[in-house]
Amino acid sequence: MALLEANNVTMRFGGITALDDVSFSIQEGEIRGLIGPNGAGKSTMFKNIAGFYPPTQGDIVFAGNSICGKTPHAVARLGIVRTFQETTLFQELTVFENVLVGCHLQARTNVFSALFGADRAKQAKAKQKALEVIDFIGLSDRKEQLASALPLGSQRALATAVALASDPKLLLMDEPFAGMNTEETKHMMDLTTKVVESGITIVLVEHDMKAVMGLCGYLTVLNFGGLLAEGTPEEIRANEQVIEAYLGGTA
Repeated sequence: MALLEANNVTMRFGGITALDDVSFSIQEGEIRGLIGPNGAGKSTMFKNIAGFYPPTQGDIVFAGNSICGKTPHAVARLGIVRTFQETTLFQELTVFENVLVGCHLQARTNVFSALFGADRAKQAKAKQKALEVIDFIGLSDRKEQLASALPLGSQRALATAVALASDPKLLLMDEPFAGMNTEETKHMMDLTTKVVESGITIVLVEHDMKAVMGLCGYLTVLNFGGLLAEGTPEEIRANEQVIEAYLGGTA
């Protein structure tokens, strides 16, 4: 059974069709590339999957259950977490404090847990989890630094750490390499591979074709809201429709 299925997903905004009858499936353990030119519908698909708004038609199934109509918070609790194109961090909090915020899904409290002391145990567990994630990401030497003091590559790594702190099963990464230099891109590629090796499935929206082709075992290509092609990086490189629509005439 596929971990995620998009079944005939259509999304309309008034008279504009952002997604038109798109279907694909993603297996557990993949790094799937979701690519296409600007306006192809990639971000809309991410928003549908993450629960920001339901499709006009069609269905999205996660781990065998439909998630259409669920709120972003409910979708995140099920294990689908999104990182954003623009790094969304609490800039005046430290690295540790940012990751601790990401642990909130596992550190839920109520009046009874507070009265009987279980709240303190949950908070201690969340702090330990935050330290483990920071170490996994490779930011232990920066855990007391403010997020605003980090270079772009480290900020992107921190955004990934915040997402990982909520124990996702599926991580939606929106242009994680945008604006990075060569060294930062390589580090982020290595980190992405490490995340998948830890048991998390990734869907990647990215315009850096070198990164996409180097990371993804399979690609789904959108164009004008429709499914244009699917295949391995080698197959997509050789696909004339993709070359014309997205790769600017060069493979």
